[in-house]
Amino acid sequence: MRVFDVVVIGAGAAGLMCALTAGQRGKSVLVIDRANKVGKKILMSGGGRCNFTNLDVQPNNFISQNPHYCKSALSRYTQWDFIGLVAEYDIAYHEKTLGQLFCDDSAKEIVDLLLNECNKADVTITTRCEILSVEKNESGYSLTTSNGEYECESLVIATGGLSMPKLGATPFGYKIAQQFGLNVLPTRAALVPFTLHDKDKDTLAELSGIAVDVYASCNNTTFKEAMLFTHRGLSGPAMLQISSYWEAGDSL
Repeated sequence: MRVFDVVVIGAGAAGLMCALTAGQRGKSVLVIDRANKVGKKILMSGGGRCNFTNLDVQPNNFISQNPHYCKSALSRYTQWDFIGLVAEYDIAYHEKTLGQLFCDDSAKEIVDLLLNECNKADVTITTRCEILSVEKNESGYSLTTSNGEYECESLVIATGGLSMPKLGATPFGYKIAQQFGLNVLPTRAALVPFTLHDKDKDTLAELSGIAVDVYASCNNTTFKEAMLFTHRGLSGPAMLQISSYWEAGDSL
């Protein structure tokens, strides 16, 4: 059995950032992921160029039942901290609409940055590893995996939500939360495109691929950004944003 100070389950952006930070603080860290490689969502984000942050990050940009958490988190690590890290690696980037920052070349540069920082902090990363069980013990937590058993003082679940099952999304995090008696709220889709009924898809089929600037409004919230017609429905920044405020039966 191998023992670490910290085990992070999930090798996405949050998991890798957590791991490298813990490693920089002198902790022994293991990152476990069931996928064959790390950062899959990073690699496909922003059309493959990774919209890695925004020039105007404010607590009111986030939806949370505890708005004070965002204030605390963003004051401790700002967008400028990460932009500075990107600059250290000479990663070229550009600003698109509304302060969105994208890599000029490839999202792989951001993954490589995170992996290099993990390597400098002596973080161990294991992929293709299934978590079979997680249990609490006197010193912290014990994990049984397809690669063996581990123990740690601190356990971080960074497996994300239910979106994009093709990239490996599962309800693992929710199940662990329930196992340890945490309150789990009902889930619903957010930051997602809208799928139209077949009749409407046929009517709008010729517009597929066309983007227009729109005001997307729902439940007293409005976003002025681009809307993209797709072969399945409506996407683009405006629709992805407003989807977080929409529920079945609401008008847009």
